[in-house]
Amino acid sequence: MRTAIIHAHLLTQAGPPIDQGYLVIDGDQIASLGAGELPSDLAQTIDQILDASGAFLLPGLLDAHCHVGLFNDGLGKEGEDGNEETDPVTPHLLATDGVYSEDRCFTEALAAGVTTVLTGPGSANVLSGQFALLHTKGQRVETMTIQASAALKAALGENPKTVHGGKDRSPSTRMGTAAVLREALQKAARYRDKIEKARAAEAAGKTDVEQPDLDVRLESLLPVLSGERPVKFHAHRADDILTAMRIANEFGLRYTLDHCTEGYRIADLLAEEYQKGLASDHGRGLAGKGRLEGVIVGPILSDRSKPELTRSDVANAAVLARAGLPVAIMTDHPVIPIQYLAVNAAIACRAGLPEDLALAAITSVAARLSGVGQTHGTLEPGKKADLALFSSHPFDYRSQTLRVWINGRMVYHKEEP
Repeated sequence: MRTAIIHAHLLTQAGPPIDQGYLVIDGDQIASLGAGELPSDLAQTIDQILDASGAFLLPGLLDAHCHVGLFNDGLGKEGEDGNEETDPVTPHLLATDGVYSEDRCFTEALAAGVTTVLTGPGSANVLSGQFALLHTKGQRVETMTIQASAALKAALGENPKTVHGGKDRSPSTRMGTAAVLREALQKAARYRDKIEKARAAEAAGKTDVEQPDLDVRLESLLPVLSGERPVKFHAHRADDILTAMRIANEFGLRYTLDHCTEGYRIADLLAEEYQKGLASDHGRGLAGKGRLEGVIVGPILSDRSKPELTRSDVANAAVLARAGLPVAIMTDHPVIPIQYLAVNAAIACRAGLPEDLALAAITSVAARLSGVGQTHGTLEPGKKADLALFSSHPFDYRSQTLRVWINGRMVYHKEEP
């Protein structure tokens, strides 16, 4: 099935906008796009033509940090499956095992042009589990999943020390939180070394090799130590952000700084760290060589609800971007309802973030920091046909989502009044 969308204003996120152009979907991918009218030879290969009449066509929006499906709308405690508060170290938990695919917020996200979410456990634990990259449409979580283990969530600051300190166990301080995190990573490194030693012995022909007992917690940390899987560090205060950087460098981790509320106060240090991490040997488990991939800022429209947020500033994203950092914007749903992702980006734009970077923060940069920049986030041939058609620019508060495609299939069509 080949579909052409014509007479659209294309915000490609891969180059300058195309004021009047076309885009061709072939199967689940973007086949071609261009300015002006659909070429006649191409038109002969099209099964369906949709006239956008000047509407704005974008890559489907991507929320790079939220908890949709894990803190379910309107259900209270019964629908809260995002924090396993019984242990501060639970890296083996999978968000996909807790996601409620029938949470109405997936439907609301889709109706707002949000096609993809990086959703996962909350910040009660020092290591809380694996974030999953999901589409916002699907009957069950298996059909929604793009990547089940897209990132490991780690948390610093108030939340883990309050949750576990309140139960008279470690951590109850920031020192304790850092120590718990280091201990888990050190144990995982020793576990890895034992496995590698046993494999080397087997390769050498030894028959009495003793393999270490399976430890699912440590097993889940091995891709983190190798740099295969990034860490999402929940950190608000400047000192917590710096602790994340310090520990990431100790173990050579690949990571993002999520929330990064006081990032604007140390933007020069973050920019320096980002530049160092661009070296090819960083983020591969080598001591002293962590790789900061970018920052995921938000929620921008939140109030200052706790001490860590007292210095929050709506200009944070703009300051970090000016320093040269890749910036994505999150809702942290349900903190901010996910359908207002574009509103958060628009507010950041009003506070000084350039419009193109604000759009990138919920499309191309968000995709890159979620590990799918090669397949999502821009309008380019070969990319997945996850698309959103808006009546006007998505930062216009009057704009409405007209149609949404996921994997080339139209999954939302606004009904006429």
